Amino acid sequence: MIQWVYSFGAGHNEGRADMRDLLGGKGANLAEMASIGLPVPPGFTITTEVCTAFYANGRKFPEDLEAQVRQALARIEQAVGLRFGDPTKPLLVSVRSGARASMPGMMDTVLNLGLNDTTVAGLAAGSGDARFAWDSYRRFIQMYGSVVLGVEHHRFEEILEHVKLERGAIEDTDLAARDWQRVVEGYKEVVERETGKPFPQDPQAQLWGAIGAVFGSWMNPRAVTYRRLHEIPAQWGTAVNVQAMVFGNMGPDCATGVCFTRDPSTGENAFYGEFLVNAQGEDVVAGIRTPQPLRRERAKPGETSMEEALPDAFAELVAVRERLEQHYHDMQDIEFTVQQNRLYMLQTRNGKRTAAASMRIAVEMAREGLIDRQEAIKRVNPAALDQLLHPMLDPAAPRRLLSKGLPASPGAACGAVVFSADEAESRAARGEAVILVRIETSPEDIHGMHAARGILTTRGGMTSHAAVVARGMGRPCVAGAGGLSVNYGAQTLSAGGQTLYAGDTITLDGASGEVFIGSVAMIEPTMSGDFATLMEWADESRRMRVRANAETPLDAETARKFGAEGIGLCRTEHMFFDPERIGAVRQMIMAHDETGRRAALERLLPFQRQDFVELFRIMAGLPVTIRLLDPPLHEFLPHGEAELAEVAVVLGQDVESMRRRAAELAEANPMLGHRGCRLGISYPEIYEMQARAIFEGALAVAEETGNAPIPEIMIPLVGMLRELEITRAQIEAVAKQVFEKAGRTLDYTIGTMIELPRAALTADSIARAADFFSFGTNDMTQTVFGLSRDDAGKFLPHYIEIGVLPKDPFVSMDIEGVGALVRIAAEKGRAAKPGLKLGICGEHGGDPASIAFCEAVGLEYVSCSPYRVPVARLAAAQASLGTAIDRTS
Repeated sequence: MIQWVYSFGAGHNEGRADMRDLLGGKGANLAEMASIGLPVPPGFTITTEVCTAFYANGRKFPEDLEAQVRQALARIEQAVGLRFGDPTKPLLVSVRSGARASMPGMMDTVLNLGLNDTTVAGLAAGSGDARFAWDSYRRFIQMYGSVVLGVEHHRFEEILEHVKLERGAIEDTDLAARDWQRVVEGYKEVVERETGKPFPQDPQAQLWGAIGAVFGSWMNPRAVTYRRLHEIPAQWGTAVNVQAMVFGNMGPDCATGVCFTRDPSTGENAFYGEFLVNAQGEDVVAGIRTPQPLRRERAKPGETSMEEALPDAFAELVAVRERLEQHYHDMQDIEFTVQQNRLYMLQTRNGKRTAAASMRIAVEMAREGLIDRQEAIKRVNPAALDQLLHPMLDPAAPRRLLSKGLPASPGAACGAVVFSADEAESRAARGEAVILVRIETSPEDIHGMHAARGILTTRGGMTSHAAVVARGMGRPCVAGAGGLSVNYGAQTLSAGGQTLYAGDTITLDGASGEVFIGSVAMIEPTMSGDFATLMEWADESRRMRVRANAETPLDAETARKFGAEGIGLCRTEHMFFDPERIGAVRQMIMAHDETGRRAALERLLPFQRQDFVELFRIMAGLPVTIRLLDPPLHEFLPHGEAELAEVAVVLGQDVESMRRRAAELAEANPMLGHRGCRLGISYPEIYEMQARAIFEGALAVAEETGNAPIPEIMIPLVGMLRELEITRAQIEAVAKQVFEKAGRTLDYTIGTMIELPRAALTADSIARAADFFSFGTNDMTQTVFGLSRDDAGKFLPHYIEIGVLPKDPFVSMDIEGVGALVRIAAEKGRAAKPGLKLGICGEHGGDPASIAFCEAVGLEYVSCSPYRVPVARLAAAQASLGTAIDRTS
């Protein structure tokens, strides 16, 4: 018999922390906490395998599951001395999701399950508090009605707000038992009106309805979106945790809260979190009430910390904090409840954190001896470093303060105000920078939060949904800006007598919590402190070198600042579009013969030579891989009639000649047309000019600095050995001429980009004429899949959504197809020429998963955009250490 259910708590723990694949992160950690003696209410976990079976069998449960649930429920009853459905001593339970990967707020939860018109009286009698009992019942109807029965949340809120208005109540806590009874009756009427059936009174029916709803929430739109954004496989499934309720809403000696063993924004080794007296868990994370700080020193005037309000429970929580960090060796995100001054632990997990916090925590834990340096390297997700590699607000820049809230997620962002997630997504898709402004966010806003540059809310604290999700995404966030007023109907944002409208520009400073009117100037980031320390440790651990794709001095300087060890791809065609030289390029294209082309290229030579001089100076002593002209010539000609006429005048040509030449160069499929080495063979004078510029520039810098650059000349789009032999001979002839004229030489190499399937399959042949291979995986992906990168956006998102592809193959390498060709080419090339240097220069050179594959294949280097260099350095170190980033925390 398959074991579908695992119990925890009350001295009977069937799970462990290392069983998260089966029990989910929540279930595994509940069992682990109970096993080390922490106060965990008893419960049981229904495994992720049930989720798989549930979807495989038309949303039906395995036949023997019910008996196992009944047995586990009886064990809870025995442990707490209450009975499920008993009218006098009712056991109430929570039903919560728990996937192996943390997905905060993405799936559904039901609390206080087991209440009905009869058991509510038993709860009131047993607790001696009718107000608490009816408050719990209305919460249950609202959650169950929304999560299980599909009644829209606002239907319940309208009834509650109406009762509060009648009673003159501001907070929920101002309502008495009779008020909650009225709310309950109103809620039940809404359920019957919306569903056509009375609210279910049978606790067993309630339980199975909730279990089914939580498993069903694995496939709700927000969970699907979150998994796609965080690359969590759908087949993992979720577990379901059923646990005896403990109550934070029984009175002033009760509370609920969320805390982190270290600051999740900065990484400071300080206990950090929030709590609410007389509340249940959803009150904290939903931002319905403004939570209070845990520690006295964090309390502002008018606030009461947990340290002051519940000192005994706080002292116990501090001890738990220390114990959990020592046990898990990582920063923990903890949920707790205090019932009548007694502390209960409801969850612990590795806490989500910003990139800055992640680095600081890893470095400090290594220095504290909790982990070693290699573990510190493994702890930081390379992709998260993007948060630290982009501009921040310039301290000296002028600004107009609109309001201030909580610094929920660091970083700076500027954009147009939008008030809905859908609008944020649609405008961002058009390339606009937007700031999503909400009263409070909910899991349904996940797509808009991802699309926005930053997030601003008027409600919620540092552990609200907006704050937690923004930190995980690396989006700047200002939360709980209570001085702001948002009017969705009027599409306005107001504070201090100033009103902004949808589309107006604001700037957020997530580090200070400030909101500014208009745009504020930003400054470039610097690598120092914990960042520099971690990068130093990473460099000591990695085997592969990291270069940058750069063709401008600014790009090259940025790359060097971030630790690039050379240039892996200089795209020379980008230089041709400069206004000073595009005229000469077009003159060369319009020339009728080689003499005319050479004359135009002579005009280009000094510009191209100076381009290389500037790059060689910055990269003195380091390798610089220069790709000779790659795109088809028609890309350099004007397209519209007006521009065509304007260029014709400048070149002294008639418009008809220009139009005729453009038609001659036009191609049905230019990506597979007259480009790359095919141009160099048809018009050898182009590659000869570029080679001359390279060699003359390199010699000039060698003489100027005494530190000779190392040019690596790369021939693009080679598919056959003879193509490389012809172009190589051209370049070597130019080198000989330049060196003889200068009376000195320098080292250089000639290689090719492997970007065509034929080149990969015949790499042993091509290697005979190559000093190096650089894999151009952008074009290789196009040719392997037979699709255009420019057009694939029309269907690739749908392919990913329905599981045809696990991820965008232009973002992360297709290991099965493209990767297979890279492996074949590497093996064949080195078999023919053992000293052949191998690297990668497509966009995949900055993708951590692709870098791990490059390490496995044995490439010497990866090359990526300048701002991705630190990402690649860390990913290369993790690949050397055999680490794949753990997506389960």
